[in-house]
Amino acid sequence: MSNTHVIEQLSLPRDPATGKPIEPIAQPGYYPGYSTLSQNEYWDAATRSVVLERVQKVPPIRFFNPEEARLLTAVCNRIVPQDDRDEGHRIPIMPFIDKRLYEGRIDGYRYEGMPTDPEAHRLGLKAIDEIAHHLYGTGFLDIATGEQERVLKTIHKGNPPAAREIWQRMPVHRYWMLLVQDCVEIYYAHPLAWDEIGYGGPAYPRAYMRLERGQPEPWEVDECRYEWIAPPGSISDTYEFIAGEGEHRGTPGQGGTH
Repeated sequence: MSNTHVIEQLSLPRDPATGKPIEPIAQPGYYPGYSTLSQNEYWDAATRSVVLERVQKVPPIRFFNPEEARLLTAVCNRIVPQDDRDEGHRIPIMPFIDKRLYEGRIDGYRYEGMPTDPEAHRLGLKAIDEIAHHLYGTGFLDIATGEQERVLKTIHKGNPPAAREIWQRMPVHRYWMLLVQDCVEIYYAHPLAWDEIGYGGPAYPRAYMRLERGQPEPWEVDECRYEWIAPPGSISDTYEFIAGEGEHRGTPGQGGTH
């Protein structure tokens, strides 16, 4: 077994009954066989065009340089892990962040003390690599996934141990909000993510019919839950809160998609 295969296995969620990795599949989540795209003939033409473009046309990389693109891809893979998806069904996040920045699309506001989104993303990537070098002596792309999570956790908690000059130029918590918001918005705008969570998809012009008691629409499927536990060494399912001056860590959760 190659080292690459071993690393891939270590990043997979586990079956709690056997402890064995749950191999990547085309459609993770609790709605097997469900396809939002199968309903696209019921959408209006404008909606159909927008949604299908997300699937069929991955944007070219025009804002980030090749090294930045590789680094942001690795960061996105830890913000929204897709290790439970097979290669052919992973949602491209970084290219759509690149597209937004290249086209200059913004939310219409900017927090005081924050640079522009393009500058913030570039500064943030530089800071992430500096933190990795500080903690592990090498770049973010060259460390294991668990170590990458720990680098990002320092930003999440607001106490990055390196890149002080960058954090003087932008608040660390604002950068974290920008990064996570970009990743999550792009992921859950994709039909494959809709299939994963059982989202019914665009409702116009057909509309929804069953608005009470949580019943699925005729074109949806019933939830089919399964149990899983996080990969060995993962910190992404560790819950923390501050109690007085002490920190309490919860136990890893079960029962969700990784």
